[in-house]
Amino acid sequence: MSMLVISAEEEGVIERAARILSKGGIVVYPTDTLYALGCDATNPEAVKRVFEIKRRSLSKPLPIAVASLEMMQEYCELDEKAEKLARAMLPGALTLLLKKKNLPDIVTSGSAKVAVRIPANELALKIIAALGKPVVATSANISGKAPPISAEEAMAQLSDVDLVIDAGKLAERVPSTIYDPETGEVLREGKISKKEIEAVLRK
Repeated sequence: MSMLVISAEEEGVIERAARILSKGGIVVYPTDTLYALGCDATNPEAVKRVFEIKRRSLSKPLPIAVASLEMMQEYCELDEKAEKLARAMLPGALTLLLKKKNLPDIVTSGSAKVAVRIPANELALKIIAALGKPVVATSANISGKAPPISAEEAMAQLSDVDLVIDAGKLAERVPSTIYDPETGEVLREGKISKKEIEAVLRK
């Protein structure tokens, strides 16, 4: 399968990406942290392709991105703590681990919870909003290799991708922080520190 590469500045890029995603396609797209490998998170066959492209074990859940708090509430259960963090820190580099709704088990490797965030990247948000569904937001690399901060780095590792959106080189190779509001546990510390999360919750 040929890999289509287009610039983030190209006219119609949002509609084109959303159309490919809606048909079960796989897209490499920029976020505010890293380049991500995405598909329609509600399509089990497309999600399976993401696992295969990344050579990722099916036992390792995939994170998703949504375009708004309303979309997050449609696919996840938010308690008071989670909603407070989402309203204060999203869009941004905070991923919340929340109980899922309306998502196939393959996304979460059978877990009841899903890692979800609203990326602070206008292009990513517009693509997700145009699709109208959550998009898988795993880093666009082979499992175990360096996560990419440029489209070139992603393409050097991945094949069988339907579309690559090139938005140039991103600022830094730092992932989002993953936090479980239910347990208060930081599962991965990235751009946002536990202290920053706790400060929001104390307000």
